[in-house]
Amino acid sequence: MKQIATPSRIAVIADIHGNPFALEAVLADIQQTGGADAYWLLGDYVAIGPDPLGSLRRLEKLNNATFIRGNTDRLVVDITESWPVTAEELADPAFIDLYARVNRSMAWTAGAVSCAGYLPWLVSLPVEQRFLLPDGSRVLIVHASPGTDDGPGFHPNQNEEERRQLLAGAEADLLFVGHTHLPLDFTLEASRVINPGSVGNPLPPDLRACYVRLDVDKSGYQVSFHEADYDHDQVLELTKSVNHPAYDYIRSFLAGERRPAWLGVESEK
Repeated sequence: MKQIATPSRIAVIADIHGNPFALEAVLADIQQTGGADAYWLLGDYVAIGPDPLGSLRRLEKLNNATFIRGNTDRLVVDITESWPVTAEELADPAFIDLYARVNRSMAWTAGAVSCAGYLPWLVSLPVEQRFLLPDGSRVLIVHASPGTDDGPGFHPNQNEEERRQLLAGAEADLLFVGHTHLPLDFTLEASRVINPGSVGNPLPPDLRACYVRLDVDKSGYQVSFHEADYDHDQVLELTKSVNHPAYDYIRSFLAGERRPAWLGVESEK
């Protein structure tokens, strides 16, 4: 468990998905609002966006950064593993072509990452990291839920029992997660769970790039949610120019058309 110095300002960033335009907007916003002493990166760095290398090269320049693995990072490392889908999705003929394009995009991303020499770095990423704040609060950062980079993750339409099952093994006072792309902040029993939202593929209603700032000192901590605007058209132009196999999938995210079945209530931000 790593001890956090006091005072510290930490930027918590998740789900970049190969979108360096959104990442640059977030990093610029961080600098304009006081900068950060450390960065916690919650996974999903390169797939499925149009510029995985641009994202990685920018992340390389961050000082005092901690990285963990997301489920798509694992899928890029092992392209023999298919993108998970439900039986209902597979029964939809319109989904089959999209599913094939998403899986081809994993291979496309894996080729770019491998040729540029980043594959060993992705392989080395841990599933989770733990920290101890100056006030004694225990922090766990993970992509989806304790012990895993995949699964349902935390979302607004879960009941307490579902969330309690996902929290098993957390042993943390403060848990940062990504994966579901929607800002979230709730407390269950002794654990506060925070999702900063997605940088590269946010969900509606707010399609700006999202992140969280954690300010800590000996007296405790404060969490604040932030958003940064960027040009979605630039992302689409690049996606088209590189002949990305998942253009329609990327466009649907940027247009706010990707709505998971559980996205039926307001974010608990």
